[in-house]
Amino acid sequence: MLSERELERYKRQILLFGEEGQEKLKRSHLFVAGAGGLGSPISLYLAVAGVGTLTLVDKDVVDLSNLNRQILHFDRDIGRRKTESAHEKLCAINPDIRVNVIDTTINESNVDRLVGDADGIVDAMDNYPTRYLLNASSQKKQIPLFHGAIRGLHGQVTTILPGTTPCLRCIFPRAPPKEVFPVVGVTPGIIGTIQANEAVKYITGEGKLLANRLLIWDGVESRAEELCIEKNPACPVCGTGKSDHSIKGKS
Repeated sequence: MLSERELERYKRQILLFGEEGQEKLKRSHLFVAGAGGLGSPISLYLAVAGVGTLTLVDKDVVDLSNLNRQILHFDRDIGRRKTESAHEKLCAINPDIRVNVIDTTINESNVDRLVGDADGIVDAMDNYPTRYLLNASSQKKQIPLFHGAIRGLHGQVTTILPGTTPCLRCIFPRAPPKEVFPVVGVTPGIIGTIQANEAVKYITGEGKLLANRLLIWDGVESRAEELCIEKNPACPVCGTGKSDHSIKGKS
């Protein structure tokens, strides 16, 4: 049940989702992989929406070069663990939720344990090897993966529903080369808030998800387009047959 304080805090959302929808958010648990550029807006907006439990995993410390985009962290946080900084800000912005932080590197041996009993995984990583681990855990646990990625003024988002949509390996069979890529803070802000929006819609059952669709954001032209994506039967993670066709075209 929602407390009187929560009814007041979320009353503008309750106009949209009803008390039942807000209670679904309160009962939900989301795993956010990363407390950086994408993880900052994702976790902030999930927190203020009233997602009952957030688990954030990150291994890094706050660096001055992070501050153009990682809005969870302030100048005073330079040198602190990102998990410590994130926990402080998220608890301050909404003390009515539970925030778990884990200071570790996600790897093949711990990913399933870290995700635990979460209802969904939000991909806020900056590399595909770790994203593939999250994808595999999502498929194994049969929970959604809310994928987002950015580079410069460009980004992409999709919602992966095991058994229904292509998995991340279907869409991107091979990881791009590792690089230190350019980024301006508004790009993870845009992509991260779309990911958070997808997660809120999934939990409440409102709206149409980005399922079987890859949204491409072009910040140079201020234009978004969609690509229709299909499951690859030969995918080593979720496939059963022989094909490698994953992206059909624009919609």
